[in-house]
Amino acid sequence: MTTALELLVLDMAGTTVLDDGVVEQAFQRAAERTGVADRMPWEDALDHVRVTMGQSKIDVFTHLSGGDREAAERATAAFEGAYAEIVAEQGVSEIPGAGDMIRALKDAGLAVVLTTGFAPVTRDALLDGLGWRDLVDLALSPVDAGRGRPAPDLVLTALLRTGASSVQSVAVAGDTTSDVQSGRRAGAGFVAGVLSGAHGFDALSEAGADAVIADVTALPGVLAERGLLARVPVS
Repeated sequence: MTTALELLVLDMAGTTVLDDGVVEQAFQRAAERTGVADRMPWEDALDHVRVTMGQSKIDVFTHLSGGDREAAERATAAFEGAYAEIVAEQGVSEIPGAGDMIRALKDAGLAVVLTTGFAPVTRDALLDGLGWRDLVDLALSPVDAGRGRPAPDLVLTALLRTGASSVQSVAVAGDTTSDVQSGRRAGAGFVAGVLSGAHGFDALSEAGADAVIADVTALPGVLAERGLLARVPVS
């Protein structure tokens, strides 16, 4: 029997928030300011950042620093500062239609939680820039949950904090393999990969996505087609 969804857990940058290379720009500034990636060729460091998109930034920088936690913490702080600078310079935009999609699924009875690998200060700056504070039920960073993606903690914390009745009533969507793996490891009833961000169709499918869609605006239709919504959103 199909379990009707109660909770939608959505990634931010690349999924609901337009990234447009900002994460890589912030990483480059952080690396230049702290030297955290100096122990390896630049292209190797950049490739690691791309592969680990969606994961907790402290974990990414810990790897790049060769396990030096203090260096990773300095680099993470530099990254968050650089990201804020770039957002101030360029502004922040949603993936076109993402806000309306969230409203539609909330109208259909779902709670909506945003998750991210960013620290709360960066996460909240994005929410304020988009005017989304009152749009979603909750926004979570790794520090709020324990571990970042691909661990299941963010998804399970969203379930606990919203009071969803079971993991089968949770849907997860994101643009990285870490998003998909986090949803799978949490036991979510439906996990979607989106092609608006870091990773492509093959990677998202191999990570275990139930569906791979162009962007989150396609999500209500896919969920309705699969009979996962108690109420079908009105377009």
